[in-house]
Amino acid sequence: MLKQRMEVAAQSEDYEEAARLRDSLKSFEEVEPVLRLRRLLKEAVADERFEDATRYRDELKEIVPDSLLKCSSDATTLGIRVQVRSVYIEGRSQPSKGQYFFAYRIRIFNDSDRPVQLLRRHWIITDANGKTENFWGVGVIGEQPVILPRTGFEYSSACPLCTPNGRMVSCGDVLSLSEE
Repeated sequence: MLKQRMEVAAQSEDYEEAARLRDSLKSFEEVEPVLRLRRLLKEAVADERFEDATRYRDELKEIVPDSLLKCSSDATTLGIRVQVRSVYIEGRSQPSKGQYFFAYRIRIFNDSDRPVQLLRRHWIITDANGKTENFWGVGVIGEQPVILPRTGFEYSSACPLCTPNGRMVSCGDVLSLSEE
């Protein structure tokens, strides 16, 4: 989806948006091991580096079952669609110390006919032991984005937990703006 949106932005000569989407895609591919390995495999085959391709294929076969455990959510309320995907980051986690690190990507699409602005959000993060933490904030990642009709906004962040799994629930305040 990011790739398609990047191509549309480039075709409409919105190069700033195309560059932002390109960078988001690259960042997500580096965090998401399946996407990273698929890209590396494709590049290795194209460059005829078949030994590397064999290694990437085998690594991909090993982690694909784990990738099926990744969590995602997709919900629409009043024309605002929010998609969330989380992934366990093994390289930043230390299970022997009770430290588990998860990255997540949020995509917010405005499927309504009016521009909207994300004003604030509230996250409730609960680990497997039932320990709950609440986080309130203005906007997201320091921004209160205005999202035009039929466009979207996305960002990535991360969350440490003391248990190997947990639950995140979020709600946000979105203001419908007039087109004046």
